[in-house]
Amino acid sequence: MAGGYLTTHVLDTARGCPAAGLRITLYRLTGETREELAVRVTNADGRTDTPILKDGFATGTYELVFEAGAYLDSSGAAPESPRFLDVVPLRFGISDPDAHYHVPLLLSPFGYSTYRGS
Repeated sequence: MAGGYLTTHVLDTARGCPAAGLRITLYRLTGETREELAVRVTNADGRTDTPILKDGFATGTYELVFEAGAYLDSSGAAPESPRFLDVVPLRFGISDPDAHYHVPLLLSPFGYSTYRGS
């Protein structure tokens, strides 16, 4: 049984604070099939209360989908229609089923970045 797990942390770089209340969906991708595995919402620290994926953690290709537009609308960011950033998909691979994968998102209304954290 794999002992790895997946976490994230979302920071609002425009406001200089954690992105609380941001909805995140995790999918496993197998060929053309996209299977929803989990839905989480970030807490006051911009993190999820539990790992996004622990049970069923396995090698493969995954996608985290961050509902950035809805978060930005609720955060007081200047309104824009349509928003420049609405849904931010991050596709990544898991090659070690026993490792901790941390995929943070640094977000502003007009850009984002990510990396493999620790």
